[in-house]
This record gives sequence, C-alpha cells and structure tokens, in this order.
Amino acid sequence: MTTLRKPITLAVLALVLAGSGYVALDRWVLNQGLPDGLIQVNGRIEGDHVTIASKFPGRIKELLVREGATVTQGQVLIRLDNSQTDARVQQAKHAAEALEAQVQAAHTTLAILNLDVPLAIERAEAQVAQAKHGVDKALSVEREAHDDAQRFKELAAKDEASIQQRDQAVMRWEVAQKEIASSRSALTQVRKELAQAELGWKRIRAKESDVSALESQRDQAYAVLDEVESVLKDLTITAPTNGTVTTRMVDIGEVIAAGAALLELVDLDRLYLKVYVPEVQIGKVRLDLPARIYTDAFPDQPFDATVRYIASKAEFTPKEVQTPDERVKLIYAVKLYLTANPDHRLTPGLPADAIVRWKEDVAWAKPRG
Repeated sequence: MTTLRKPITLAVLALVLAGSGYVALDRWVLNQGLPDGLIQVNGRIEGDHVTIASKFPGRIKELLVREGATVTQGQVLIRLDNSQTDARVQQAKHAAEALEAQVQAAHTTLAILNLDVPLAIERAEAQVAQAKHGVDKALSVEREAHDDAQRFKELAAKDEASIQQRDQAVMRWEVAQKEIASSRSALTQVRKELAQAELGWKRIRAKESDVSALESQRDQAYAVLDEVESVLKDLTITAPTNGTVTTRMVDIGEVIAAGAALLELVDLDRLYLKVYVPEVQIGKVRLDLPARIYTDAFPDQPFDATVRYIASKAEFTPKEVQTPDERVKLIYAVKLYLTANPDHRLTPGLPADAIVRWKEDVAWAKPRG
C-alpha cells in the first residue's frame, strides 16, 4: 500500500505543479494580471541618432553648440579654419576670370573676322572683275592698233600714207601690247589678293578652334573653382536634421581627421520605446496598434504611442531585459513610436513600461508591478 501511494502522490504533485505553472504563465507571461486584450512590456526610450562628421580634416575654429542644445536643419554647428581653402578659392576665381576674359576677347575677334572676311573677299572679287575688264579693253585696243599699224604699213608702201603716220600707228600698237601685259599683271595681282582674302575662312575656322580650346580651359577653371568652393562650404558644418545635441566629442582648437565624429544629434520629437515581446504573445501584436507609455518620472501621465516596427526574427532574451518567467527565452523586438513628446520630457535611455492594446473594446489599464 505504501509503495503504491508514493507514485500516486508524486503524480498528483506533478499535476498540481504543472497546473500552477500554467496559471503563472497565463497570469504573468500571457496576461500579466491585465484584462484580455492588453499586453504589458518594458524597455528603454531610444531615438534615431545622427553622428555629425567632417568630410575634410582641419582645426576647429568655432564651436557654436553644446550638449543639450536644440538645433534646426541647416543651422551652423561648427566652423573649421578655412584660411588656406579661402586662398585657394580666390586663386581659382582669378584664374577662371582671366580665362573668361580671354574667351570674350576671342569671341570678339571671331565676330570681327566673320564681318571682315566677306567684305575683303567682295572687294577682291570686284578688283578681279575690274582687272579682267581692263585686260579685255587692252586686248580690244591692241587689236585695233594692230589693224591700224598693218593698214598704215600697206598705205605707206603705196605712198598713200606718210612714213610718220605709219610709225605712229606702229607705236600705238606697241603701246597697246604693253598695256595688255600691264593689265594681265594687274589681274594676276588682284587674283592673289582674292586668294588671300579667301584664306580668311581658314583663319575663322582656326580662331573657332582657339575659342573652343579657351572655353574648355575656362570650363575646367570654373570646375576647379566649384570644387574648392564646395570644400570651403563643407568646412562650415551644419545640422542635417532637426534634433538635440546629446554628445560632443571635440572642442575649439582641436585638429580633426576627415570623417571623425564631432557631435551626435537625436530628434526628441521622434522617440520610440524599444521593447521585447515573448514569442507566446507576438502573434497578438501588429503594426499600428495603439500603446501607452509610462515612466517613473511621470507615473500618472501616459504618453500615446503606436506600434511601428515588429522584428521578423526571434532572438534570445537579452541580459538586461527581465522577463516574468525564465521559461520564456525567445522574444521579438518591437518599437513603439511616441505620438508626441511634450516639452521634450522624455529622453533617450529612460526606462519605461508600456501597455499595448490589441483589442479595441478593452479599457486601458496601468502597468502591473
């Protein structure tokens, strides 16, 4: 009898323990003493941190903000020593302006050539036409003088004309022949002048190439100017977003390396409570569920929040997170984004409890201790 009662007693005890374990699980892990439809979680207030760094090395000349300062996007935070870079900007600016002046002068010269060359060609063509007319006239005069000289020779042979008349006719013919040579020489000269004027088109094309080369040099100079001006601008470090300075890593006079962290910002208007939900409860949590956050500093003032992020993979319980039951090992990270942060009362790192409501018809309740 005694032997039989012992196993029965152990079995009953096991059932009792299992039942009590389930009750504890149901109360503390599943319901945590809250009405069905609410889930209690805890965690720390966090924010999206922005690290401010410099693209270039340099010495800090001005530090315009300290920890706790509220800044707006575009506000100047730090100025680095820019004396050397400013000198480079002035040098690049003068070089670009000098090339711009050369380009403008070249354009002016090109415009004058485009006007002068056609006029020079037109003048040369008119001179060629006039010279051709002179040659034609000289040939006509020479033919007439030749005929007269021939006729007077025949008449003088018949004693019908005097020797003087014959000689005068021959002399006029000889002069006409010389006039032909002179007019032809003049025609050759004006043709050369026309050819020289027509070379103006090649001079225009060459000048156009010079202008293009100068424009390329000018554009390169302006590109160098833009680059050094960009470097100069980056030596003035501004806030990339609205936020509050939480950490300052440097001070005035320090020499910093490129990419070195200088300040850290966090937007106190976009804070969230990062909590961990046990695997047995994560199925109740979904995006856009309402939540209320409670802190020790403001126990009677809940802060509205919304579920905006649910981790897709489970992880083991972090050491710093205390769970109600040691048997709950797998949890999911969930982020509850605050709807508002009046007067910036909540700050990153503040521990807090939260109630997530997954049933609409359930009344809100405060977290259980």
